[in-house]
Amino acid sequence: MSVQPRVLSGRYRVDEIIGRGGMATVYRGYDLTLGRDVAVKILDKDLATDNAFRTRFRLEAQAASRMAHPTIVRVYDAGEDAETQSDGSVRPVPYIVMELVTGRTLKDIISDGPVSAENAVRYVDGILEALEYSHRAGVVHRDIKPGNVMVTAAGQTKVMDFGIARAVSDSSSTVAETTAILGTAAYFSPEQAKGEPVDARADLYSAGVVLYELLAGRTPFRGETPVAVAYQHVSEAPLPPSEVNESVPRALDAVALRALAKDPFQRFQDAASFREALDATVDGKAPSKRAVGALTSELYGPNPRQAAETARSLRQLSTDTTMKRTQAGPPVAWIWSGVALIAVLLIAVVFWVVSIQPRDEVPSVSRIIPDLSGMTYERAAQELGELDLAAIREDEANGDVAPGNVIRTNPEAGEAVDIGYEVRVYVSTGQELATVPTLEGLGQDAASQALTDAGLVLGTTRQVNDPDLQPGVVVSADQTAGAEIPAGTAVNLVVASGRVTINDVAGYTVEAAQRQLEDLGLVVTTQEDTTCVGDSPPTVQSQSLPPGDVPIHSAITLSYCSGT
Repeated sequence: MSVQPRVLSGRYRVDEIIGRGGMATVYRGYDLTLGRDVAVKILDKDLATDNAFRTRFRLEAQAASRMAHPTIVRVYDAGEDAETQSDGSVRPVPYIVMELVTGRTLKDIISDGPVSAENAVRYVDGILEALEYSHRAGVVHRDIKPGNVMVTAAGQTKVMDFGIARAVSDSSSTVAETTAILGTAAYFSPEQAKGEPVDARADLYSAGVVLYELLAGRTPFRGETPVAVAYQHVSEAPLPPSEVNESVPRALDAVALRALAKDPFQRFQDAASFREALDATVDGKAPSKRAVGALTSELYGPNPRQAAETARSLRQLSTDTTMKRTQAGPPVAWIWSGVALIAVLLIAVVFWVVSIQPRDEVPSVSRIIPDLSGMTYERAAQELGELDLAAIREDEANGDVAPGNVIRTNPEAGEAVDIGYEVRVYVSTGQELATVPTLEGLGQDAASQALTDAGLVLGTTRQVNDPDLQPGVVVSADQTAGAEIPAGTAVNLVVASGRVTINDVAGYTVEAAQRQLEDLGLVVTTQEDTTCVGDSPPTVQSQSLPPGDVPIHSAITLSYCSGT
């Protein structure tokens, strides 16, 4: 007896497992409504029992679904099904439906052995391209790591799990809990490890860890426990990658060390500048070992923790107006320190103006229209109802969206509206149909107009000889009159040419030739030739029209011998 495949929410068939993670299992799946292959990620039981997490997870998945970029794995849908346990209890099953990407994770590629510097730069550039797009959209990933990066067979890098890390971290109260859920702390930024608020620069730090691992063959910090690794992220200086793997170009040392700065203000300030630095290593001049050492001292100092505190103290001093001078004139060192401090302040102000992000919060009296495209109308109405919005159904023919599913909304997804706002939901009725009119016997122009009036178009026309029909009259069509076919379909016609084909009838008996030509609709006359000796019965000696196509109803004269 075969086991029926599992179907989530009556739409998504769940097939074989294609991957496992610290918080979910990924299955190959099939969207029964739209008829396409998908990947279905089902969250683990521990997360599914947390009501706060499920709510946050759904909202974050909706936000992620609005991101469409070649370097980001698309999120098509997110929902929740139910599963009955052996004891009769019912547990929720949160899931997300994603683009099915064929390829390997970056984690699997790294496990196979060393990665060339060229490929390392290409993979990380793809990650940064995705982050550049998501950060502009106001979305911080928070869990960039090789296990969340796919590389297709064509070498395209794709980042997945946008929004999920935020839902997890917002539902976890401690670093230890978050680490247990996400599975590793090897890619945490120092601010994440300390439980501080994070911004886009945390993703750039994690991308720096991935770059380091690709180059050196291992992560910059390792320990027996996640807490030990988190401590190193906060307080230890990494070795330059070239000191771990001698084949690493020293130009990449500087990029990796800059990305791993403890202080976010000393890192690359956005993904674009990180990418520019990577591109510059391809043709740029490699720094000396002494220059790399100086950069390490600048970023981390003899004591990285002390260096981070010093950087914070400098920023605090810039706003402290209580300090008083105790000397008549400042030493030269103080002058240069002041110049450096002013430069730091100017850079910080410019960065603050450029990188300030829009607030994610929505006023309590407003709601953001979710992306409902592809959902059934019933589910879309439920989603809007949960947001205290009203759904107004509008049916519309559409050949690309399955009948009963949402095409679009008005207002569009992402727009803010007041509570109780009536959202028009346009639902597909399927392909618009048209009725084929009667075309036989019509002239070609009249047939073309009849097709246009019916919502169809004229396709090809092919001419045939017919002894009874005038030129251009429709003989037949490739669609049956009265049939319902998709609107806009091209209908092909067979029309009369207005000509018939005659044969060479010389040698035929006059009676047989006359009968054949009259069957073609020709007007036949006979003429005796007294100059020749004829046969009995008489046979045709010549014809007034040569063999071939002639206009219908043409006159033709047949000559025969009458002499004896």
